[in-house]
Amino acid sequence: MTKVKEYTNGEVTIVWKPGLCIHSKNCIEGLSTVFEFEARPWIKPDGANTQTIVDQVKKCPSGALSTYLNAEGPAAEDQKVDAIKVQIKKNGPALIHGDLKITNSDGSEIEKSGPVAICRCGHSQKKPFCDGSHNRVGFIG
Repeated sequence: MTKVKEYTNGEVTIVWKPGLCIHSKNCIEGLSTVFEFEARPWIKPDGANTQTIVDQVKKCPSGALSTYLNAEGPAAEDQKVDAIKVQIKKNGPALIHGDLKITNSDGSEIEKSGPVAICRCGHSQKKPFCDGSHNRVGFIG
């Protein structure tokens, strides 16, 4: 079962899926009053206003972070995105936004909703997904 943690300030809930995190540090560097890596818990939803939190979380390249307004509740998991968007991160993964069916070399299939970070460096231990190894190995591409 996928681990999911939620943090709320009463107005917005921040959802964190640690298994998807590629440790890009966008959250920490972009909003350190909410995302404090050394603190426990590391997400402090009272550290900024709701719109600032929502705007920063949208910059998460892996989809490990998401938000929902408490008054509206969580988004339906079955919402479909019509368009697929692929974004190549400098010296990092390929980000694919949309609803995906990934077929592995052994024929097994994985269904995911984007953004999904796909490894480009070849060193990920979670292939085909990125685990942040590009930072460790100094991948350029």
